[in-house]
Amino acid sequence: KAGLHARPATFFIQKANEYKATIWVEKDERKVNAKSLLGVLSLGIIGGTSIKIFADGPDETDAVEGLVELINSGFAE
Repeated sequence: KAGLHARPATFFIQKANEYKATIWVEKDERKVNAKSLLGVLSLGIIGGTSIKIFADGPDETDAVEGLVELINSGFAE
């Protein structure tokens, strides 16, 4: 609900690092590495904000689906 502040951002990055694919998060045409805490926090994502998740690599589909599932779960908070 509060968005992607430090605690859920850490969960997001830990999940992203489970995949071999290169993953990006985009908000308002600004794209950052999904495996970078500072990058993800710099987007200032708040609850209700639309973001795009892109991945490229051997497990790209699993990576995007896993991260979307994590977000939809509310980061188990």
